[in-house]
Amino acid sequence: MAIAQTNSQQQEKVSSEASAGEKKRWTLSDFDIGKPLGRGKFGHVYLAREKRSNHIVALKVLFKSQLQQSQVEHQLRREVEIQSHLRHPNILRLYGYFYDQKRVYLILEYAAKCELYKELQKCKYFSERRAATYVASLARALIFCHGKHVIHRDIKPENLLIGAQGELKIADFGWSVHTFNRRRTMCGTLDYLPPEMVESVEHDASVDIWSLGVLCYEFLYGVPPFEAKEHSDTYRRIVQVDLKFPTKPIVSSAAKDLISQMLVKDSSQRLPLHKLLEHPWIVQNADPSGIYKA
Repeated sequence: MAIAQTNSQQQEKVSSEASAGEKKRWTLSDFDIGKPLGRGKFGHVYLAREKRSNHIVALKVLFKSQLQQSQVEHQLRREVEIQSHLRHPNILRLYGYFYDQKRVYLILEYAAKCELYKELQKCKYFSERRAATYVASLARALIFCHGKHVIHRDIKPENLLIGAQGELKIADFGWSVHTFNRRRTMCGTLDYLPPEMVESVEHDASVDIWSLGVLCYEFLYGVPPFEAKEHSDTYRRIVQVDLKFPTKPIVSSAAKDLISQMLVKDSSQRLPLHKLLEHPWIVQNADPSGIYKA
């Protein structure tokens, strides 16, 4: 399957097709299906070409029976509703969806450079330039989300993809919520949970600042900051904000300062995302284009 160069014109064509798709209803016959790109809990992701626009997309195929068994249909509906309305260079586009008797299909932007999680595993940890570029990109994406009253609630390497140019994209909105109020639901991934979620008290958009701080630490050290053998120890370390910086690899004091300002127990005292973008470590290290150039 030849892969055409993804560009904004093609994306807009697919977007207009998607708008029309809601009226005429997509079907599987609208796509040429290519190689598998990955598999998840509820199905698989395939490379695909939309026949009319010739645009390359990722087609996520979810099995209804598994969604029903795990009682996540409502969560999926919310995820689709939120992600389909977000337009940002660091957020994976969701062009549309369709379904048949057994499956639900999500038509997603194709991120050509693979999963960030695999890249981090391969490198073990990132340089400060690379980490800062990614953190600044995510901060801008989250500022955009929060402006739309969307809290992501599950920022972690497994939910991030790398686009064709090397730009980072938030790819999974499974735990996201559109809200004007504080929330109580405990969700997300243990290593990335903020103290207020661990202690089951109300939370707001500042949970994403905490998660971004954890992610920044993991980028630079290769492991999350509160990792422990037992779940109970991880909970305790999070609640106590038991933050330690190893001697290896060597990380600058400016980077540690930024992380320390984000991983603060009192959520109202965490460094706001617009201030993060002004932090000396970000200013000195992040590529303004948002694209990491090796």
